[in-house]
Amino acid sequence: MIAFGPVPSRRLGKSLGVNNIPDKVCTYACVYCQIGKTLRMEIERKPFYEPETIFREVREKVEEARERDERIDYITFVPDGEPTLDVNLGREIGLLRGVGVKLAALTNASLIWREDVREDLLKLDFVSLKVDAVSERLWRRIDRPHKSLSLEKILEGMLEFRRGFKGKLVTETMLVDGVDYRDEFEGIADFLAELKPDVAYIAVPTRPPAEEWVGPAKEETINRAFQAFAEKLGEGHVEYLIGYEGNAFAFTGNVEEDLLSITAVHPMREEAVGEFLRKANADWSIVEKLLSEGKLLELEYNGKKFYMRRLKSRERT
Repeated sequence: MIAFGPVPSRRLGKSLGVNNIPDKVCTYACVYCQIGKTLRMEIERKPFYEPETIFREVREKVEEARERDERIDYITFVPDGEPTLDVNLGREIGLLRGVGVKLAALTNASLIWREDVREDLLKLDFVSLKVDAVSERLWRRIDRPHKSLSLEKILEGMLEFRRGFKGKLVTETMLVDGVDYRDEFEGIADFLAELKPDVAYIAVPTRPPAEEWVGPAKEETINRAFQAFAEKLGEGHVEYLIGYEGNAFAFTGNVEEDLLSITAVHPMREEAVGEFLRKANADWSIVEKLLSEGKLLELEYNGKKFYMRRLKSRERT
């Protein structure tokens, strides 16, 4: 299922997701990834789905949502991997312009040193770049990049992209417990001061991560990062991304299909599933059926139950 949602997004309001990368092809193997372990580490761009297929599926979802008076603020490339690995990304953006909704992408920025990737991203209205670290030590510890990637080239690519981008640019820095950040926050803050994002988000894992040892950073660590970023950017340009985004998941027709398409990319808390089922005039037996069929997983994280579509990347070894 390529199109999913609309789902509540802490950055984008109500976002209709585009899953343009199969589970789980990525340039990184981040320890905190909610999708699970990376199955194929790649850095070469290639086609995955036909652009016309993506356009058709997204347009249908938009039409279904509009029929039910569901608001869509953005159509967002937020797949089961790194969206810029899709060599057809620019073509897909061009087609989706015709839908009449603003376009966004959440990228780890690992390929932004490539001119063709920057050209594709320049066509968007909103871009989120990952800046988890500016030191090799932490970058390799947290993001676990493909061995051929260069952090220096990635950071330079972000600055080059910023010079030409006219839309809204935000960054996201994910903080996890059990990591010695030392003076990393000052280094990230210096880089962000040069990048000048509209908002620098500080995030913690809020859904079950790829590695079981990963937990959200402690309040003291989060505050230290905030103070370092705010000193360089100003408090108005730094925000926390640590709360729960809410339960306003959209129902567009088929309960099972909607539930599986959303939870393939966006794990849902127990109360969110309950609210979604009420909106669809359905009951919990659908969840029990999907669990018994092995299509859905029940996981616990930070004392909360989450429901996620069973994908190979999420299977614990």
